[in-house]
Amino acid sequence: MKMSGCQLNIRRWTTKHVAKWLKEEGFCDYVDLLCNRHRLDGTSLLTLTEYDLRSPPLELKVLGDIKRLMVSIRKLQKQNSDLLEELGYTCDGWPAASGSHSMQGAGDWLCNGDPVRDCVSAVTSLSGEQYHQYTNGKYKPHTRRLDPEYWKTVLSCIYVVFVFGFTSFVMVIVHERVPDMRTYPPLPDIFLDSVPRIPWAFAMAEACGVILCNIWLLVLLLHKHRSILLRRLCSLMGTVFMLRCVTMFVTSLSVPGQHLQCSGKIYGDMWAKLRRAVAIWSGFGMTLTGVHTCGDYMFSGHTVVLTMLNFFVTEYTPRTWNFIHTLSWVLNLFGIFFILAAHEHYSIDVFIAFYITTRLFLYYHTLANTRAYQQSRRARIWFPMFSFFECNVNGPVPNEYCWPFSKPFIMKRLIG
Repeated sequence: MKMSGCQLNIRRWTTKHVAKWLKEEGFCDYVDLLCNRHRLDGTSLLTLTEYDLRSPPLELKVLGDIKRLMVSIRKLQKQNSDLLEELGYTCDGWPAASGSHSMQGAGDWLCNGDPVRDCVSAVTSLSGEQYHQYTNGKYKPHTRRLDPEYWKTVLSCIYVVFVFGFTSFVMVIVHERVPDMRTYPPLPDIFLDSVPRIPWAFAMAEACGVILCNIWLLVLLLHKHRSILLRRLCSLMGTVFMLRCVTMFVTSLSVPGQHLQCSGKIYGDMWAKLRRAVAIWSGFGMTLTGVHTCGDYMFSGHTVVLTMLNFFVTEYTPRTWNFIHTLSWVLNLFGIFFILAAHEHYSIDVFIAFYITTRLFLYYHTLANTRAYQQSRRARIWFPMFSFFECNVNGPVPNEYCWPFSKPFIMKRLIG
């Protein structure tokens, strides 16, 4: 730089230093506007962008002056790139957290964490839609990538099937350790102590789950991005049930009601345990299929399934489908009530299951829709499975529907 004060750290520049720099660069006409009226100091000058120059309150009108001034500012930014990075900005003057990157690391990220180099920078709007920024400050929509990646969906299905099998085996182990009711009577519970037991309530809870499951299968069948939806359901369901394995194995609660004739069963050798686990797994752990388990109280698996299906149905159907959303919530809440009314679980079991399921669903979709994990190496380390499944899903999944079969043609035309 030509200015004699170039040795002074730009962080310490006052409006007088900026005015002197503007004069030396040949922009005397803008000294009053930038320095006197808008009080630009060294730091604010360094973060100035072409968009700032074109937009209110500056609104520079001469295109040549805008371009020449930006060339000088970019030279200044290049000379002070360390300070710019320390302030949280890229070399283009955009905040690093806004989704735009410098030319050294611009654009999207690949699955291996490497940046995709591009001639324009990506900017994410508040609505979650992505845009590319041209050098003149204008934007164009960014093409949304929604790769079905069926092989990842198959892996997620294998994952959830394995988790369900492992859960069934843990339930067999837990049943062997169930506390003796004569020594450890049911724990005090406000709801269970206040509401008399309804014998048929648990069957009704499972019926609510079956109805919700059928609604979800219909939504999944007709949704255009069914592969992504199924992959997300399997990864979330598998993760929650894996956490359930840990909680019910670590802590064995006493049975919640005297009607449950649970006593510690010894299944003998490993093959006997495996046969019992396969029976639980093949019957989906439901009493409607003749499966009866004991000891798996922390936390409620039925509540997890009801809540997860409800959230997926309401998330992946249009907001205007009020009847479906209302029906889904009614089935979810009534199913939870029937679980408690049957005295099959403690209230805390149901509450924890509902809380964990909803939080994981919301965290997962927030990260997936905003792609915030791509800006953080820590997120990719702590959530490797999530990063693996979602690395090629660019933004929120739109609710688009199509008939998946070629016939009948009228259905394909009606829904497609």
